[in-house]
Amino acid sequence: MSEKVTPYKDSQLSKKEQVANMFNTISGNYDNLNRVISFGIDIKWRKKVLDLVTKSNPSTILDIATGTGDLAILMAQTQAKKIIGLDISAGMLAVGVEKIASKKLSNRIEMLLGDSENMPFEDNYFDAITVAFGVRNFENLEKGLSEILRVLKPGGTFVILETSVPEKTPYKQGYHFYSRNILPLIGKLFSKDNTAYGYLSESSAVFPYGERLNNILRKTGFIDVKDMPQTFGVASIYYASKK
Repeated sequence: MSEKVTPYKDSQLSKKEQVANMFNTISGNYDNLNRVISFGIDIKWRKKVLDLVTKSNPSTILDIATGTGDLAILMAQTQAKKIIGLDISAGMLAVGVEKIASKKLSNRIEMLLGDSENMPFEDNYFDAITVAFGVRNFENLEKGLSEILRVLKPGGTFVILETSVPEKTPYKQGYHFYSRNILPLIGKLFSKDNTAYGYLSESSAVFPYGERLNNILRKTGFIDVKDMPQTFGVASIYYASKK
């Protein structure tokens, strides 16, 4: 189980409410900040997720914690007839709706305000489900993963893209310096919410990655679980399926 980290430690709101408020605040700058923070490498990682999903030839795709819709938009390169992006932040979704409309994809991609731990979908509904940099924001990781398993079709594809921590020198030391010092500084320079990127750094540091997350996925009921570290281990792609 992952350690619970919240954006606003003195808040009386739930983690879900705090995360939604945080992303609402930074939604206007989120895309540009992502490119700066990751040096644009996150685009390459998302394309690898696309490749994994495309191989399963899905007809229906759910992108959880879709944010401004980057991954959902990328999924339009598959042959999927219906793509749904789900998020708890209305501010992020509003940005995403505009991006989707500008690319003339509104007939294929639907943006939906909702909770990943209590989704309004029938059992065994989606051929593929993706989550990019979102599972560490779940209030209850195991509950969220169980809900994903519920709405995924048997034989369906589940792919996670999430931050992880390099384990080899000197990448490990460089990662810790960047995440503790540079990342929060960039957030303060570009965002009104000085808390946001401190939280993102802290939540990344304590979130289970690699074999720990693999084991949680297996415990939840997923099969064929494997992880693929990216760029010296600063991120990882996880693949799983449903029996």
